[in-house]
Amino acid sequence: MRAVVQRVESASVTIDGRVNGKIGKGFMVLIGIDENDTDKDIDYICDKLTGLRIFEDEAGKMNRSIIDAGGEILLVSQFTLYGDARHGKRPSFIRAARPEKAIPLYEKAIAKLGEKVHVETGIFGAEMKVQLINDGPVTILLDSERTF
Repeated sequence: MRAVVQRVESASVTIDGRVNGKIGKGFMVLIGIDENDTDKDIDYICDKLTGLRIFEDEAGKMNRSIIDAGGEILLVSQFTLYGDARHGKRPSFIRAARPEKAIPLYEKAIAKLGEKVHVETGIFGAEMKVQLINDGPVTILLDSERTF
């Protein structure tokens, strides 16, 4: 499982001209699900997201988690995080989980994160327009296989 985490002042996702999810201060998270992902991968990514200390404390140091900061998460599925462009010019998405596997894992991630923070979402597989105002900017890459 991979996640691109952006610390934001605000973010929203629009589908067919209608806002589907909208947050204030928090994380805009693009999440990709691998064909071999399990609940263990969800646990790892969700634990990292809720514990990642990238909000400033009183001294201006990145030392507070999203929970400490009272932030929210906008979670958007994105299979292209598993695009492999090492060979040729057209990426291969063979590692990305098919919807029948990815959707239940995506929904479990939403529920698990929702136990600790407010979560808004896009719609799995929909054509989405994402808007955000980066804070910092601060962008962190997470991978449950710990490849980076």
